[in-house]
Amino acid sequence: MTALIINRLQESLNALKAANQYRQIPNLQHHEQYVISEGKRLLNIASNDYLGLGSNKQLQSDFLNQLNQFPVDSIPRMSATSSRLLTGNDEHLQALESELQEWYQNAVDKKNLSSSKSVLVFNSGYHANIGILPALTTLPIKTLILADKLVHASIIDGIRLSQSKLVSYRRYRHNDYEHLAKFIEQADSSVERIIIVTESIFSMDGDRADLAQLVQLKAKDARIELYIDEAHAIGILGDSGLGLAEETQTLADIDYLVGTFGKAFASIGAYIMCDDVVKHWLINQMRPLIFSTALPPINHAWTRFILAKMPNLNKQRLHLARLSATLSDAIPERYRVSLIHQDAGYASPIVPYILGDNALTVEKAKQLQAAGFYALPVRPPTVPANTARIRLVMNAALSHEDCQRLIAHL
Repeated sequence: MTALIINRLQESLNALKAANQYRQIPNLQHHEQYVISEGKRLLNIASNDYLGLGSNKQLQSDFLNQLNQFPVDSIPRMSATSSRLLTGNDEHLQALESELQEWYQNAVDKKNLSSSKSVLVFNSGYHANIGILPALTTLPIKTLILADKLVHASIIDGIRLSQSKLVSYRRYRHNDYEHLAKFIEQADSSVERIIIVTESIFSMDGDRADLAQLVQLKAKDARIELYIDEAHAIGILGDSGLGLAEETQTLADIDYLVGTFGKAFASIGAYIMCDDVVKHWLINQMRPLIFSTALPPINHAWTRFILAKMPNLNKQRLHLARLSATLSDAIPERYRVSLIHQDAGYASPIVPYILGDNALTVEKAKQLQAAGFYALPVRPPTVPANTARIRLVMNAALSHEDCQRLIAHL
């Protein structure tokens, strides 16, 4: 690499620092619901460990004790060593997919819905979102992808990878279904398929998509398919923790139900619940699945351990909802997200505290850290310009006293 390139890179990094947009990986130690940062013990209000399972040492001990009951030759391996299509598949991964399918089936059966889905597990939510749409759109038919303006970066990357002469996309205003409906109306008859893509809970604003309204739009046009990313809803919403689609009784109407294990599940990986034909299409076309080493079997065993408990965590879900609502109600209106398209009430554990200016946001994060909270500034390009914020996140391991102490320092 030439000195010219090094200098240009350094100049660009300096520009990020000047704009208060420079990122660094923090040095952290974890102790239950706290992190140790620069020698300070701080209450973690930045993690996606919504149910507090990731910081639950007793839960981890129970899992390890369970493993100790296995014969030595049955202990899950520490590496898959190859992709699933070679030798990376294993009994824990296959069992996980079967148990996820049962989780879905139990949820729809309780609501007397007529639906069945197959399940395919991936290495991460990012792998899922950059791989599913490009695989679906290898089918040579004219396709229009319509995505919410605030979908996650991984979805945006997946959409960009899907573009071709037959595939185009547009972004509708956040949760603005009139705007979305106009795009649908404008799609001419040559468009054979319309895929609407949204998160169910949005990762930075913490608000919800209106899945019932999306289902109504789908009912009006046979070309429409719904792709719902439940990454931030899995585990925390629904009677069994299956997400916003379960809570709104729209499970049977969603074509591609995507979720992750790296948040409320306190594990790693992701999945799609979809038609069995679609599953086999993805196995044959989805590059991140085909060309990645599978996750270690030990991870799948842990995910199965958590999944078995997930339907019985309603006490934690209720506590989380109450904490989140208390914090959300305490945010002064000038620091809130606009709720033009959002009903009042509990939305999610993600509570944005929007200051707008990058420097002010960095300073506020420092103030909260000085008060004993691990709070982080979120700035463009992660969020739109002039919407820099502290992303406050509740989890079920926190107490009401923790929440009140945080409110006192906002």
